[in-house]
Amino acid sequence: MSVTDRCHEYGISRPTAYKWIKRYAEVGPEGLLDLTRTPHSSPYATSAEIENEILALRKRFPSWGARKLKARLERMNPNVSWPAASTVGQILSRAGLTNPKRRKRRATPSSQPFSMVTAPNQLWCMDFKGYFLTGDGYRCDPFTITDAHSRFLIRCQAVARMDLAQVSAVYDAAMREYGVPERIRTDNGAPFAGVGLLGLSKLSLGWMKLGIVHERIQPGRPQQNGRHERMHRTLKEDTAKPPARTVTAQQKKFDRFRLVFNHERPHEALANETPESIYVPSTRLLPSNVASFQYPRSFQTRRVNNSGDISWHKGRVFVSEVLRNEEIGLEQMDEDMHRVFFCNTVLGEFNSSEMRFRPAVRA
Repeated sequence: MSVTDRCHEYGISRPTAYKWIKRYAEVGPEGLLDLTRTPHSSPYATSAEIENEILALRKRFPSWGARKLKARLERMNPNVSWPAASTVGQILSRAGLTNPKRRKRRATPSSQPFSMVTAPNQLWCMDFKGYFLTGDGYRCDPFTITDAHSRFLIRCQAVARMDLAQVSAVYDAAMREYGVPERIRTDNGAPFAGVGLLGLSKLSLGWMKLGIVHERIQPGRPQQNGRHERMHRTLKEDTAKPPARTVTAQQKKFDRFRLVFNHERPHEALANETPESIYVPSTRLLPSNVASFQYPRSFQTRRVNNSGDISWHKGRVFVSEVLRNEEIGLEQMDEDMHRVFFCNTVLGEFNSSEMRFRPAVRA
């Protein structure tokens, strides 16, 4: 049979038939096996030197993804044509350095009732990273402070106890170094909030005296402090897997993490800039002595005693124990009703005829 007839019988073209005939003539039966389609050369392949630099940087920062590695490499050596982030990801995958995570269903993020953050020191976020045990079995509680706009990690300090004294010492030192923010956002746990009047605590009262607005997220809504929670995830990956042998050694890991996080780690929300390049200290300096709040002259003032009471025409009215030794202001609304303030915050209403204080309803 002719080649044309044989091609017609098998439903192939003549060029295809002659290709197979040629390969059989040159190689023999082995020439009829399927050959790989991989090109013999790839002029756009990433060089071994570039791959080695990518892998070396990943070894230094094992929690960084492809985009952060690319941004850091471009900043370190802008004259090199670095591969795309997708290519960097493929290089990491080939080296077995990726760990695909199962995608989790998450609640829709919410910032209500909070306002937008557009500049450094408009909002600081504070929280405790969940405790863990160091190698010698001691409990480690990291207390952290970040600037919400720049993501600048202001403090990452292991504290002996999660109480007022420890937290006050850390945030006081932070404000002496970086100034006073406009607002502070926390959860509803101690010592940030209490279970009494409006959820106030001695800590939040001190912030109110400084003119700081205390924002508390809604219970069960950690996404309202999502930027800070995301930092905590990175903190755990980089410093607590595994933890150090002692709390002192663990604090050194926290200090190194803070330097890298602020000065070296690119942040995608900052156009791959570092927090340090965005953050500037507050112009509001922490005063050495906090002046007493001056209520308007039309207000009557009372000092709360150790039992949480105020005196009123030879009688006593309970307000709140959290306000012990604090001065409150009373604005007369009508003959018997007064609106009660601590600094600029409305605490509730006082009915002088009933000698009864009614707390305000927290929004």
